[in-house]
Amino acid sequence: MANNAIVLAGGQGKRMKTEAPKVLCEVLGEAMVGWVLDACEDAGLEKVCVIKGYKAEMLEEYLEKRENKADVTSVLQAEQLGTGHAVMQAKAFLSENKDGNTLVLNGDAPFIDAATINGALEQHISGGSAVTVVTAHIADPKGYGRIIRSESGLEAIVEHKDCTPEQLGIDEVNSGCYWFRTADLIEVLGEIKNNNAQGEYYLTDCIELLMAKGRKADAYASENPDVVLGANDRRALLELNNIARFDVIGRHLDNGVEFVCTDGVIIGKDVKIGCGTVIGANVELRGKTVIGSGCHIRTGCIIENCTIGNGVDLNYVQAYESVVEDNAKIGPFVQLRPDSHIMRGVKIGDFVEVKNSTVGEYTAVAHLTYVGDSDVGANVNFGCGVVTVNYNGEKKFRTTIGDNAFIGCNTNLVAPVKVGNGAYTAAGSTITKDVPDNALAIERGTTQIKENYGLRRLRHHCEKLEKARAQEKNKD
Repeated sequence: MANNAIVLAGGQGKRMKTEAPKVLCEVLGEAMVGWVLDACEDAGLEKVCVIKGYKAEMLEEYLEKRENKADVTSVLQAEQLGTGHAVMQAKAFLSENKDGNTLVLNGDAPFIDAATINGALEQHISGGSAVTVVTAHIADPKGYGRIIRSESGLEAIVEHKDCTPEQLGIDEVNSGCYWFRTADLIEVLGEIKNNNAQGEYYLTDCIELLMAKGRKADAYASENPDVVLGANDRRALLELNNIARFDVIGRHLDNGVEFVCTDGVIIGKDVKIGCGTVIGANVELRGKTVIGSGCHIRTGCIIENCTIGNGVDLNYVQAYESVVEDNAKIGPFVQLRPDSHIMRGVKIGDFVEVKNSTVGEYTAVAHLTYVGDSDVGANVNFGCGVVTVNYNGEKKFRTTIGDNAFIGCNTNLVAPVKVGNGAYTAAGSTITKDVPDNALAIERGTTQIKENYGLRRLRHHCEKLEKARAQEKNKD
């Protein structure tokens, strides 16, 4: 007996003023629907059906690119005629699992969590319920449907506008997330009507129909009050980002990470940081980034999908899909483009870019240098202004530099080219041929001296300036 999920994700979200489906709006750099799918997968749900609608192709593209742990499929809700109508589109999906249970939840409520999903399911099964509503106790229940309990479970869900004064005092509210016994859900889906002002089919009507048939309805109160939170406009989305941001920072504080301050600090929910690491202001850590212990991630760093070792010092570094090993020191104003591998003890100074390259242990790249499509050995020294010339306008080629080499200032290494172990290049050289081990390569043009060239240029400039001044004077 499998337990699966349906995620409602077909809405446009007009108040968001976005051309994309609302559920693709991001919280800490991840689409809201991605948070929901992660929670389902973390809870061990094997199959998930996403109901798509507005700009369905954009949501489908997102689902295809996402690394899904569960079997994630989608069905189209061509017209948005309510939550019940959305679930109707998944009848084939439901029929595949008639003997199990189905979780129905909203794709724009990102803070649902695996503990809540599994806790509600356990209560749902043990209580023999046809439906179990996930609820939460919140400080300000205004606008939410109130949960009315009976001795046996759930008695009713009363919308805020319909509450009596006594019911308005209830702080337990509906999250919009429900566990259904799948066979029971299939039975009543075809019975719900759209006899309302909006002409829509509401999923909550299924609960009333099941209760009318004498089936048990229950409510599970989550310990996480944020499970009820969603976003219908940009203000609410900002609030979700703020809540998530400080929740993530709080978890890292508990794990021994130090924050100089939290101004501008944004850390994705999947980022891992070792204890004793210090995070500066205006730092963004994105995606699946992993940072070791005892690091300094200083002001202005942006690190995305990278693995950073222990004892690393980064200062105004932008790094993407790269690896930095232990005790490297990088920055300020350095970019590591994808597929860069910076090995142990490397030092990289200001205004350096590395792309698709390996930089060997204890190599020093001081400043103003581009290392692209290169394999650099250990203990190499780069002078100022070195460029690996990797692109001829049609193809890209690799540069190889051996251990203990010394690359002089303003050297151009025109790939494909190899500089051997212990080899040197003279400052200002443009190297187009391989340099043998321990050799010195000098490749410069012949120097020409033109006497008095500067004086002639200065005289010409002065004559032009005097002529211009005379013309201005004549105009006056």
